[in-house]
Amino acid sequence: MEEVVATRYVTPLREGGSLPGIVEADDLGTYVMKFTGAGQGRKTLVAEVVCGQLGRRLGLRVPELVRMQLDPVIGLSEPDQEVQELLKASGGLNLGMDFLPGSIGFDPLAYSVDSGEAGRVVWFDALINNVDRSWRNPNMLVWHGDLWLIDHGATMIWHHNWPGAAASAAKPYDASDHALAPFRPDIAGAAAALAPLVTRELLTEVAAKVPDEWLVDESGFGSTDEVRRAYVEALLPRAATIHERITLNPPSRPRPSQAPGWLTGAAGSWPHPAGNSEQDGGR
Repeated sequence: MEEVVATRYVTPLREGGSLPGIVEADDLGTYVMKFTGAGQGRKTLVAEVVCGQLGRRLGLRVPELVRMQLDPVIGLSEPDQEVQELLKASGGLNLGMDFLPGSIGFDPLAYSVDSGEAGRVVWFDALINNVDRSWRNPNMLVWHGDLWLIDHGATMIWHHNWPGAAASAAKPYDASDHALAPFRPDIAGAAAALAPLVTRELLTEVAAKVPDEWLVDESGFGSTDEVRRAYVEALLPRAATIHERITLNPPSRPRPSQAPGWLTGAAGSWPHPAGNSEQDGGR
């Protein structure tokens, strides 16, 4: 991954439990920074890298990830004490995700997704055991009419208990409450297209993107490369068979739309057809 240096802390994003922040960097880019000092710890960042890079390699839209160096002094003018403490605890290497200006949070009652794309996303989330892409919190954005996947820090629950990783990774995936479940995801088609791409070589390349600093001192492992191999060994067999263990039952309960008012009257594929003055004005 490219490495950049944070030059200005812009604002916190309070929607995220880990309090990520929008920052500017020395490459003139703007990023969402996720901090090593956040309460969830460095494994959240490891999951972001492994799953984010894997998603990108599989052709899914995931914002570019970068290594981001932070000097806490850039946040000295931030008035929030919680943010100040987070920055002080996160000096050094952190993770940056390309900021998508003007993006809108995905709402299944306001945007349509075809069954093929829905299937690929659900299959991918089943592979990485993503429990954080439900209608309650979709963790998807619509940007320039396309669906983008964000926030993979809560995936791969097995890496919090490596002795039980094989058994955990062999478990099924319940997609009943997945944000894309209403769009009749084509799981079989997704598995046929994506599973052959998930090779040992690909997973090894993806795991190699994780900085050593976030893997050192992992209990039960003699080196950072051993930890990387553990991620490969958990994901490789799961990719081959997880499509057989995805369940799609009716969602737990219906959900009211969170879409802006100018969208709720004309839900459908984005972008909406031209010629509707209300929709055009909403852009």
